[in-house]
Amino acid sequence: MPEIIQETDTDMVLSLVDLARYPIADLESAEGAAFLKACQDQMEEHGWCNLDGFIRPEALVALADESNALLPTADVLTIKRNIYQGAIDPSLPKDDPRRKEYTHVATQLADDQLPNETLIQQLYQSPRLTDFVRRVQKKEVLHRCADEFQALNVVALHPGSWHAWHYDTTECTVTLLLQAAETGGDFAFLPNSRTDETEDREAVDRLLAGDMSHAQKFDRGAGTFTLFRGGYSLHGVTEVEGSTRRVTAIMTYDEQEGRLISDDINIRIYGDRVKNILADRAAPSINA
Repeated sequence: MPEIIQETDTDMVLSLVDLARYPIADLESAEGAAFLKACQDQMEEHGWCNLDGFIRPEALVALADESNALLPTADVLTIKRNIYQGAIDPSLPKDDPRRKEYTHVATQLADDQLPNETLIQQLYQSPRLTDFVRRVQKKEVLHRCADEFQALNVVALHPGSWHAWHYDTTECTVTLLLQAAETGGDFAFLPNSRTDETEDREAVDRLLAGDMSHAQKFDRGAGTFTLFRGGYSLHGVTEVEGSTRRVTAIMTYDEQEGRLISDDINIRIYGDRVKNILADRAAPSINA
């Protein structure tokens, strides 16, 4: 793994991000302010902001090597869920597409499996990065997700696999592509397909039926940093093809400080390992 020389300032952004192209460390300068506005405008117009080559080449090698070294310790998860990540709503008609559960297989490291000293964890913990995401999303406040499993994940999709359609459990999601697939593995989503009050059911039903005409889809090179409103935009990843797995870091943020995700959703996503952790934790209070 290439050695990353960390700046005297402990914020990992200074060591990993290509600040010449993306001046996120100085958003008050003329150059930084213009860059921020361009990101905000892209988010407003498209529902996403895509920053190709966000990570410096040597830093990207170190991040990819680190993740590939940790992935053999990860669980291979068969994830079955509806697009809302929760239980099926029994009030919906039986033929309603929102009752359907979708399945995909992924090798996945949850936040509690990513040590604090890893580069990817230090990048996620960066105050500068959090503030940049907050300002692009035009939020008054934004916090890193407090959930011990969902905050930061590293996900590998192997050839023949994909990521099923879903909404995220928090609004603001960032993905950093650490290793691209040979072909396929495109990020696809339906921008702003729901709000807190309503959902564009016609567009959602059309997408779930296989009509991609209103979805946005783009392939990305390794090192690309993508901001989008994952809690409000139905999204997934197309089938990975070729011989190289697709590896992504998923960083989540929340306006509400300290909010945790329900045990039910975490068990649905992470399976038996998390189910056993939560059961062991509950056992002393049950036996008391």
